[in-house]
Amino acid sequence: MPRKPNEKLPSKSEDLEGLTKAAIVLLAVGSDRAGKMLQAMEPLAVEEVTRELASLGRVPHELQAEVIREFYSVSLASQYANEGNLDYARKILSTSMESKAAERMLGQIQTQVQRTPFAFLQRAESENLMAFIQDEHPQTIALILCHLAHHKAAEILSALPMQKQIEVLKRVANMEQTNPEVIREVERGLESRLSSMLTQSMESAGGVEAVAEILNLAERSAEKAIMEGLEAEDPDLVEQIRRLMFVFEDVLKVNDKGIQAVLKEVDNSELALALKTASEDLKTKVFKNMSERAAALIKEDMQYMGPVKVSDVEAAQQRIVDIVRRLEETGEVVIEGRGGDAEQLV
Repeated sequence: MPRKPNEKLPSKSEDLEGLTKAAIVLLAVGSDRAGKMLQAMEPLAVEEVTRELASLGRVPHELQAEVIREFYSVSLASQYANEGNLDYARKILSTSMESKAAERMLGQIQTQVQRTPFAFLQRAESENLMAFIQDEHPQTIALILCHLAHHKAAEILSALPMQKQIEVLKRVANMEQTNPEVIREVERGLESRLSSMLTQSMESAGGVEAVAEILNLAERSAEKAIMEGLEAEDPDLVEQIRRLMFVFEDVLKVNDKGIQAVLKEVDNSELALALKTASEDLKTKVFKNMSERAAALIKEDMQYMGPVKVSDVEAAQQRIVDIVRRLEETGEVVIEGRGGDAEQLV
């Protein structure tokens, strides 16, 4: 039975639905990798897992570790199934889940994996692969590239330093048949590092904050598509996410031209109120994009303002945030790290 929103999580992984397990994995790998994983998923799956992540709540470390172990077992079983060793794949799965579930998962793996070495890497993001192999010997990297799709191999190769690119290409060109045991040894090393990366996280919490952080790091086109899909299903959730994705202090990330565009739409009294609790860095950023006279007036207003309600300050800050987001949509504002850098003209 599907889990109800914000329902307390069970104590054991076997009692979780696959959707909840997927949300826990996204939480465990961190927002940057989770954002990239979402981009590779079908829109409907993105909507479902994002909604589940938003309602996840606190995930006990023991439960998260159990889900990650199962995820790793499935990945490992996929490799052995890919090599044709179905009995060993079945054995691996049976240690992490009940027998019927293990058989069902094995059947899915048999239909999904490609029967080539390093098949478990075929679905990995190029940047993640680079994190695993960038410090490896050129011969090892050459062996891995030979077993990846050409476009993925090219992405990885182009990210290497020039001298290492040359060393790797020379070895690829001269590579002959490789002992299967050598290939398996390299695979085992990569799997071990992958497992370590996924189990480093301690107890984490999902929720709307986690979704906002993930979407903040996703490409703008992916973020827009995800938010539009979610809005049709749950507009209240989308509004919560939007308010967390960009907060007032993030105005620091707006380019100077964008700050100037925002200031044109904010009156002095509201700006003075909003800056009441802002950091010194943010105040400096705003004041440097104003005339000396205008900055002096705002500082004077703040000095003689007296006590104000926190709710009033937050309301003024939110109105400015709404202006920033609206101007970002029209291209008048550029926010650092928001996936729009590739579209800038220089």
